[in-house]
Amino acid sequence: MKNHIEIPTPSQEEVKKYLELWDSLESYTSQESSLKKLFTVTYPYNKDLDDVLIKVCSLNDFYSTNIFSPFAVAKHIVALDIDNYFSSGDLEIVNKIAKIAMNGGKIKNFYSFATKYCSHHRPTVYPIYDSYVEKILLHFKNRDNFFSFNKEDLKLYPSYKNILIKFTQFYKLESFDLKKIDKYLWQIGKEYFPKKY
Repeated sequence: MKNHIEIPTPSQEEVKKYLELWDSLESYTSQESSLKKLFTVTYPYNKDLDDVLIKVCSLNDFYSTNIFSPFAVAKHIVALDIDNYFSSGDLEIVNKIAKIAMNGGKIKNFYSFATKYCSHHRPTVYPIYDSYVEKILLHFKNRDNFFSFNKEDLKLYPSYKNILIKFTQFYKLESFDLKKIDKYLWQIGKEYFPKKY
């Protein structure tokens, strides 16, 4: 195991390089465009259980989010009546979607899934949280001290989005929207902190 990983400092050039790499990967771009169509054209609202269930199942399949009861998740989303939250850009809705009472009353926290669900409705308002992104943000926090936060802060969505904004400001990446920053962070996280299976 490496004790010290050398990751190039975030810059305009680095972000552009990884965005070009993303655009060259047909599986990623096709998956994203099909989800965009599903979430913003075919089923933009979240009031009908059938519509929401199709979106939950598609996200779960494409992202392997380990939602073992898509029906319970879809029912929970419909009950929250989330469309007004999306139109106003309310960040608190992410943590509300994430916490779901399963059969038997046990509360599960599907936080990463919830960020993806919200992001696919409004990609520049709701950045995606992922374990790769977490590792990269903690790496640069420890290396460059771009902002002071704890690992737990990444799981409180308004705080998470603020940390991403501080990251873009510190490295002068404000010309990229949060969707582009997300694509960059996810790819370098996957490259430098690959999962051990």
